[in-house]
Amino acid sequence: MKFGIHSLLFSETFTERELPLLDKAKEMGFDAMDIVPFDYENFPAKRVRQRAAELDLEIITEIGMPENANTISPDPVIRKAGVELAQRLVDLSNEAGARIFGGVNYCSWGYLTGRMRSEEEWKWGVENFQKIADYARRRAPGLTLAIEVINRFESHFINIAADAVRFIKEVGYPNVKIHLDSFHMIREEDDFVGSVRQAGPLLGYVHACENQRGIPGRGQVPWQAFFEALNEVNYQGVVTIESFDPSMERIAKLCCIWRKLADSPEQLATEGLHFLKSLKV
Repeated sequence: MKFGIHSLLFSETFTERELPLLDKAKEMGFDAMDIVPFDYENFPAKRVRQRAAELDLEIITEIGMPENANTISPDPVIRKAGVELAQRLVDLSNEAGARIFGGVNYCSWGYLTGRMRSEEEWKWGVENFQKIADYARRRAPGLTLAIEVINRFESHFINIAADAVRFIKEVGYPNVKIHLDSFHMIREEDDFVGSVRQAGPLLGYVHACENQRGIPGRGQVPWQAFFEALNEVNYQGVVTIESFDPSMERIAKLCCIWRKLADSPEQLATEGLHFLKSLKV
């Protein structure tokens, strides 16, 4: 098992100016960095690939799709834009040397209709993600698409591991896996450990987040049982600490971070890594 850190803990974007964050991650003892290319027009994919290779650092990319690129929108123009943006991000991820393209890459993040998921939305989601998965299969054969299971306040579409299993089986492409995040799991799953078992061999990526997004080990996530379950399903991928700095106004507003979760981003990262590595499995 490898351990990663999220770039959004240190910066709201990732342009050439943020390239030194790769060195920072390596110096802190991480094996990987998770990057969200919000500003994808200025994402230095080739430079990321080059520096990460020099550092022997694994790269993961992810996204929360915007509302104007929503593959489950009732507007076919917006659905088409969602497929096209996801395909562009597949190319950028591949160019950056990423092995995982995760997050809410299957519909718009924050999109809520005020109703339960409809069968029509499900059909649109499956059909459009098949297009994205097929594109990735052809253009980026080494890239896994990992769909993140998120909580009810951020989406009404895929909230539990069982939803993701059904979605992936209907999409029907082997390059599509599940992205589990303990922050969302502790809010939605009936059985925290059982959801890991349910994902099983379909598990492709993991975010290790405390229930309040603070330092892992200082909240309510059942970490020991969680890691035992990851070991039970033979998960060999990256476990990434994802949190955010409340001093970054845009991210703080998007993720509702209204208090300091550590003395510094560096403390959250290093103490969190020490704790996760201390777990006995």
